Amino acid sequence: MPHKKPILSIFLILIAYCSFSQEESLYDSSTIPPELMTKANAVVRFNDVLIEIESNDRMKITEKRIVTVLNEQGNLATQAYSGYDRYNKIKKIGARIFNAEGEEIKKIKRRDFIDHSAVDGGTLYSDSRVVAMAYDPVSYPYTVEFICETETSNTAAIPTWRPLTSYYVSVQKDSYRLVDKASLGLRYKEKNLDELELKKSNTASSLQYLLQNAKPLAPESLSPSLYKMIPQVMVAVESFSFYGVEGKAKNWKEFGDWVYNALLSGRNEITEETKQEVLDMTSNIEDPVEKAKQIFEYVQNNTRYISVQVGIGGVQPIPALEVDELKYGDCKGLTNYTQSLLEVAGVESYYSIVEAGTDPIDLEDDFASLEQGNHIILAIPHEDDMLWLDCTSQIHPFNFIGDFTDNRNVLIVKPDSSEIVKTTIYPDSLNYQLTQADIKFDSYGGIIAHVTRKTEGLRYDNRFSIERQSDKDVINFYKKNWGYINDLMVDKYKFHNDKTHIEFTETLDVSAQNYTTQTGDRILFKPNALNQNTYVPNRYRNRKSPVDITRGYLDEDVFIFVIPKNYEIEAMPDNVEIKNKFGEYSFTVRQEEGKLIYKRKLLIKKGEYPKTDYEDYRSFRKKVSKNDNSKIVLKAIN
Repeated sequence: MPHKKPILSIFLILIAYCSFSQEESLYDSSTIPPELMTKANAVVRFNDVLIEIESNDRMKITEKRIVTVLNEQGNLATQAYSGYDRYNKIKKIGARIFNAEGEEIKKIKRRDFIDHSAVDGGTLYSDSRVVAMAYDPVSYPYTVEFICETETSNTAAIPTWRPLTSYYVSVQKDSYRLVDKASLGLRYKEKNLDELELKKSNTASSLQYLLQNAKPLAPESLSPSLYKMIPQVMVAVESFSFYGVEGKAKNWKEFGDWVYNALLSGRNEITEETKQEVLDMTSNIEDPVEKAKQIFEYVQNNTRYISVQVGIGGVQPIPALEVDELKYGDCKGLTNYTQSLLEVAGVESYYSIVEAGTDPIDLEDDFASLEQGNHIILAIPHEDDMLWLDCTSQIHPFNFIGDFTDNRNVLIVKPDSSEIVKTTIYPDSLNYQLTQADIKFDSYGGIIAHVTRKTEGLRYDNRFSIERQSDKDVINFYKKNWGYINDLMVDKYKFHNDKTHIEFTETLDVSAQNYTTQTGDRILFKPNALNQNTYVPNRYRNRKSPVDITRGYLDEDVFIFVIPKNYEIEAMPDNVEIKNKFGEYSFTVRQEEGKLIYKRKLLIKKGEYPKTDYEDYRSFRKKVSKNDNSKIVLKAIN
């Protein structure tokens, strides 16, 4: 039947033409579905990632990305860059720019990309570099087509699929394909894929995901971190190679064994002089915790932090002997060095992998991978708990990690028994601030106050750094901190940093003109002079995300005002007490022997709540703000 051959050829030509026409339409901004434009700064028209694992030390990644940028805020969404070093090679890279009508206006070849270091000046060694597209848009919208092919010998860190990575960026089509041609034991974990227009087709050796028409995410007050909300598929293989070091792991215990045996073993030697110094400084100390504290402070006083990002040095610590001689290292090197010193003193400790940052992010307890974790800290077992040290900090107290690594799952590495544990959780009531003040009125309507403020827990972490700031910066801090007080003057201040009890105390003399309002023979003022809460969460007509109060705290305030001679209290607010699942708020005002005593308490509880609770929490904060702005009226005595 000879007539079928031309019909088949025409059919194939039509398919090719339709595919070509469909892709061509992605360069024209007018073809973007309207629902993807709403509240968007950029639209990912098409993103296709193909990962081919050829062997345990060879992986190819091919990416094609088409992004329409709608305004200046969307420029970063192009993600037109790629990293490389001697283990990660860029085989092909290029970009094309299209105007709003989809006409090509510029072609960018590899030689036109900007090549720069992948790290900042705080890194001593690094062979990591980045090539990035250089383009200054002349108008909006415009579209970028970015193509990149890379090859790596590292199969320990397989890129996670995250089709949504930023606020205000929608996705028209995103495809992720992975083929494990070497049968290395493919593992994966899906997160937040519900309620998406998603197609997938997975086998024992391949993954395929397709996301279409995902509207942009918008930030909301008190929502979980973006990382916790975005869809993602984490991927790993059981047998892998990392910078020439082979490994095998299907869980955290096995992964910890690999870290211990392949990355840490044999790197704990120090000089004989330093060994003797450690023994001398701890010879009269019996308590292992006190020994650890002495050694931690020794490391703080004798080393400094410098990042190391060369080859496997991005994960493996430099030898303790090198840190001992050079007196610097990164988080891996300084932690390993501290652990080596503790070993000399007979104190057990564990090298620990953590995802650091102010948003607590757990290592997934049921999915081990090298893609997780960006920092190293040290764990010291003590009774039934752990003491935690961040060996990169020269200023934090012993066993205080603050909000950089608190309350999250980490991997503690130990011989044949590595495990996931939780770091320190700072309870709400221990994140404490006590503000006390003796306040007098001057004859011009101003106030003069002697203030003492003490902070503990995570409030300490947010405050103690002020002692290292310049006089100008300190004064500016207080003017911003008490920004609701006009013409604030900081007349004197001093600080006391108690690292043993982890308390920071500020003692100040401050004054402010025109703090009160004088009307005839009356004086009006707010008794909450030094801790007024003005924060009220934003209002949303259609709240989309749950409520996440990441950390709680407790404020207590005692302000004692001297009532001016020949004045009496004419009006003052009633005492207030509010209790609910979000926290507690109360204040009392009473007169005593020519003085007015104002006491206040605000407890905010850490917790996760459904989005339906948001308005109740917002109402609670509105009541706090309203009551914090209550006024007292003094009247002259005739």
